[in-house]
Amino acid sequence: MPKLLKNQSIFWVLVAAFSISTFCSSCSNLRDDGEKALALAMQAYENYDLPATLPKARSNVRVKVSVSNRMAYVMEGGTPLLVMPVTVGRDSAKTPTGSFRIRAKTRDYRANTHGYRIKGDIVRGCYLRNKPAGWGFKGTPMPYWCEFKSAYGFHTGWMKPFPASGGCLRMHKNVAPKFFRLVSVGTPVSIDDTQPEDKTIGQNIPRPPDSTPFPGHPIRMMALTDKFFSMHSTPTYLNQESQTSEPVLLGK
Repeated sequence: MPKLLKNQSIFWVLVAAFSISTFCSSCSNLRDDGEKALALAMQAYENYDLPATLPKARSNVRVKVSVSNRMAYVMEGGTPLLVMPVTVGRDSAKTPTGSFRIRAKTRDYRANTHGYRIKGDIVRGCYLRNKPAGWGFKGTPMPYWCEFKSAYGFHTGWMKPFPASGGCLRMHKNVAPKFFRLVSVGTPVSIDDTQPEDKTIGQNIPRPPDSTPFPGHPIRMMALTDKFFSMHSTPTYLNQESQTSEPVLLGK
């Protein structure tokens, strides 16, 4: 091989090696940047919270939900007690609209239609109707459940910036305990595509980061333990020392 050609071959091999090294280094940097961004988003999600105020008269509390704005307004007369984002039902399982009332409250609630099939050490997600014979069943944990219609309720769940639930109204885990305390069995709930508050107090409420890229909770933890029910911040209120005129339901 002529010396010039040989030197050119070596040159291009070195160029290729350098390019591959640079590309791999760039990939590594991108991966590191992505992991850092995810960690920051997850930390921001953990720290997310919203202010809430205890009512003067619980009998005057009502809840208004805007499906299009994905926002819930807990009101006492014209005074907002809590304004919080919610994740609404996806297109194939829309959140029902209309006038309802809170009909049941259960802090440590598990779904009775979907969850996990269990056999020995094997745990798999499933709907109860599809559970094979011989398998046990444990419902999906849905903490701070506030039912407004049969099989539909407010509850803790992963927050998304788009319709994603099975029709229920998901709340952030740090805000759910506040909502649970503010409402009572019998509290009116109005759900519509929009609410007048969308143009006023619902305009600039901060929303939690999108939980879509987050790793889910371990399936065995969700099915076999009650740990998920304790993964909530202790609620605080702007008027913490105030006393409500009616007892607060906090039981299971």
